[in-house]
Amino acid sequence: MSKDHIIKSMLSEQVSMTPNGFLADALNPQQFAKVYELFFDSILKISASDIAGVEGYGEFDENCKTEYSTCREFLVDTFANDKEGYWYHWKELYDTTLLDREFVEKYLMEMEARIEYCEGRRYLVNNNTFFEIMITDGKTQVGFPDWSRSGICDFLLDFAIMDLNKPYLNIPELLFEYCGKQNIVIPDFKERFLCMAYYKGIDVLRWHASIDDEESCMSIMKSISELKDRIYAL
Repeated sequence: MSKDHIIKSMLSEQVSMTPNGFLADALNPQQFAKVYELFFDSILKISASDIAGVEGYGEFDENCKTEYSTCREFLVDTFANDKEGYWYHWKELYDTTLLDREFVEKYLMEMEARIEYCEGRRYLVNNNTFFEIMITDGKTQVGFPDWSRSGICDFLLDFAIMDLNKPYLNIPELLFEYCGKQNIVIPDFKERFLCMAYYKGIDVLRWHASIDDEESCMSIMKSISELKDRIYAL
């Protein structure tokens, strides 16, 4: 079976890979505030997928296999300087782009300090929950057409990506409130959210630095640096 077919077999029938609607990016903050629970419901349905028989952590290869045995191995190796592929010797970006070594190293340390809270949290993640990729009709449906970065990790990763994309929508604040109303208990919520956010934030930051996107880099750095105060205020 193809990668998409394998993923589809894991998903609940309530999660759509071929949705109808428009890009969620078209929703303004007021419109999103009316339907945010729809997004949260949909992402939680992804996390409830049956991953029996799937081992490890990390993004799927074409056969839906993961590369790492532990969450720590996955997160730390993502930033290895000698990792083969696109990011081989990525730390050269410190000398050739606006990527700030001190900033990156600070938040990678913050990430590593929290990995223990995410260890053992194994869920299917879409890992591409950016608003310019998700599809919605703005009323009853949210779908996820792109599973190219999917894999196994803490499901809070998918929420952290939404917040990184649009921090002014207050995703963790809304999620914390939503869980309270729905009687959903997420152990170590704050530390897990921060771990996932720092992981994805630094990963996305180095990408935007590599293409000299100064505006996005400044926005991401601001979001990352302000997140701990937001989370600990919950």
